Parts: sequence; C-alpha cells; structure tokens
Amino acid sequence: MKKGLATVAQLSEFDEFIDARSPAEFAEDRIPGAVSCPVLDNEQRAIVGTIYKQQSAFEARRIGAAMVAENIARHLRERFQDKPKNWRPLVYCWRGGQRSGSFVTWLRLIGWDACQLEGGYKSWRHLVVDELAVLPGRFDFRVICGATGSGKTRVLEALGRLGAQVLDLEQLAAHKGSVLGALPDRPQPTQKSFETDLYGVLRTFDPARPVYVEAESRKIGRIQVPEVLMARMRESHCVAIEATREARLDFLVRDYAYLGDDVSDLQNKIDYLQGLQSNETLANWKALAAQHELYTLFAEFIDKHYDPLYQRSQNRNFVRFPQAPIFASSNLSDAGIAELADCILREQQ
Repeated sequence: MKKGLATVAQLSEFDEFIDARSPAEFAEDRIPGAVSCPVLDNEQRAIVGTIYKQQSAFEARRIGAAMVAENIARHLRERFQDKPKNWRPLVYCWRGGQRSGSFVTWLRLIGWDACQLEGGYKSWRHLVVDELAVLPGRFDFRVICGATGSGKTRVLEALGRLGAQVLDLEQLAAHKGSVLGALPDRPQPTQKSFETDLYGVLRTFDPARPVYVEAESRKIGRIQVPEVLMARMRESHCVAIEATREARLDFLVRDYAYLGDDVSDLQNKIDYLQGLQSNETLANWKALAAQHELYTLFAEFIDKHYDPLYQRSQNRNFVRFPQAPIFASSNLSDAGIAELADCILREQQ
C-alpha cells in the first residue's frame, strides 16, 4: 500500500469511513457504515462545476478551495475532536480525487494515519457489481413459492428465526412486490443502495448450507433484481405453500390493513391495473376501497388478478416448480406460519 493510499481490499484495516462527497451522492449509495462529511455541499458543488465549465479550472479551484477548507475545518471541529492519535480513517470521494485528497492531507497533518481510497466510490461500486455477478452461483437456493397471500415473506422470516439462511429481497427493496406493495413508512432505496445491501447479505452466507428466498419477479417495485441472481433462483429447487383461500384472505386483510388508512392512495394503486382489468372492474374495486370493504376487495384481487397471474407464471419462470414439495396450510396466523416454517425446515434437511 502506498503511503496515504488504500484499496477496497483493505477496508477492514480502518476504524472509520469518511464520505467526502456531496449529500446527494451520499444519499444515492455509500460504503456501509460511512459517515457523510462533504467537503462541498450540493449547492457548492453545483457552483464550482458551473464556474469550471463557464470560466476556467483555475477559477473553479480558487473559489472551491475556500469552500473545501471551511467545510473540512467544521468537520474537524464538530466530528473528530475526540479521536485518539491511533485512529485510522479512510476517506473517499467519487473517484479518489481532490475532494478526498484534500481531506486526507489535513488529517495526516494533524497526525492521524488517514488514507485515501484509491479509485474512490467508483472502486467500491465496481467491487459490488463484480461480486454480484459471481456470488449467486455459489449458493443452493430454495425458492419459497405460493399464491399471493400465502404468507411467503412471513414464512421466510420464521425460517430465519429457526436458524436458516434467508435472503429477504423484499426487506432489502422496502416493497412487498405486488402492485399494492409500497410500504407506508419506508421509501424504496436507490438501485445502487439495494445492490450494496444485497452484496452485504450474500457475502455472509455459508455455501455449504441452503439459502431460502421468496419467488420474485424481475422487479420489486422499481428495484431490479440482478440478472445473475434471478437466473440462479429460477433454476433452483422450489418449495410450494398451498394455503386455503380463506386463510389467504384473512392473512391479506391483516398484512395490508394499512391500505385502508389512505383510500385515495389505494385507489391510485388500483389504477395501475388499467389495461389488465376492465374499466368496470376497476371502478368496482375503487368503490370497495372507498367503503373500506377490504375483505371483499382482496377476494376480488385474488380471484381476478393474483391467482390467474400466479398460475401463468410459476411453471414458466421456475423450472423446478413442478417437482416442488407441497406444504398445505389452513392457518396463516403467527403460530400457523411458525409451524409451517418448522415443517419446511425439517423436510428440507
């Protein structure tokens, strides 16, 4: 390692990661655990970039340097006054350039063994993309299949509590996967942030043990499942949950109860099905939403939308689905789901 410079392979050698990029860049994605200490905020970065394009590189550096110095001084005063002499921070910007370089210069002048990440965030991003192209192929996935309302995500969570290795893509994507799947209290992450978190989970798995994952389409909300992972899932062994219609309806009404809190939002989601359902059907569903008739509404969803879609997709998308062991259930309460997970785990071992 060159003095004051480190690679992504050396991340574990540092006490803290400092992201010197703008808040907007940090919000899109960052190295897990990094703290945001921008040397230029969003507005300042735009100002310096405009001066660079419209006037000159020298003028941009002259104006930008004062901003950078002021921001670094504030971070030193507010964030790092309590750090011991042996503290080792790693600083990065977009590609390992002047923003992180100036920050490292001041940290090293103080006496800390600070380093700049070679290649910056781009080197981290390349690592994530490269690893996501190979990691899925190392694992024996067991794909949990079942019609909408079968409690697949809850079964996955119960399997995790029993000690199984679980990849919960919907948790990472902050979305339940269906047209109604947006969460009321969690926005979806960016695609890059999702992939960083996915890499962080995959790298913890033991290839000698199976990994349980829920059957998903290529997109979960607006998040795209990486193609290599999708292909690996679709060729993997499947586990089929067959719950009764009554159990599924009871589960959906409980699991999606929050949809009744915002009728207009629910009606907007129903409009997403234009072209897939008749205008008359959509109008009826929106009327049921307005009347808070969730049980009747979900029954219609199951019979006219979700079940026909499921019957068309499973055999086509998951090649081993026809050979999947079937686990029947008429009880998708918490206790029933725990029992279902226990049965799956015992059968699969």
